[in-house]
Amino acid sequence: MATTTYTISDLAKEFDLTTRAMRFYEDMGLLRPERTGPGGRNRTYSARDRTRLKLTLRAKRLGLSLTEAREIIDMYDSPRDTGAQLNKFLAVLAQHRRQIEEQMADLQANLDEVKVHEKEARALLARTGKSAK
Repeated sequence: MATTTYTISDLAKEFDLTTRAMRFYEDMGLLRPERTGPGGRNRTYSARDRTRLKLTLRAKRLGLSLTEAREIIDMYDSPRDTGAQLNKFLAVLAQHRRQIEEQMADLQANLDEVKVHEKEARALLARTGKSAK
């Protein structure tokens, strides 16, 4: 049975990444392609690498750092209990949810302040007989 493999260009194109980003993910330990050719210059990615890349990009969209993504993805590669893996994942997600909620609260406070200043400026303009632009 033939095993599906990919080149760096294949995966970069599929996931709309640069080959530089792919090499960075490799340097971070997220991908572990087989190295062949002179000086190991050619990279051959396995289906496992493709899955790890997909999970890495999903983790990035969720706001996880690459280190956090690697820790969680590595847990799935180990034969350990999935309960511990899921608890770790939930803890990381909870932390990011709190962080996003705090950012949203800060943004809402800023927006409310802008609205107050706009209202005050419009009132001052109205008193001077000038119109807002």
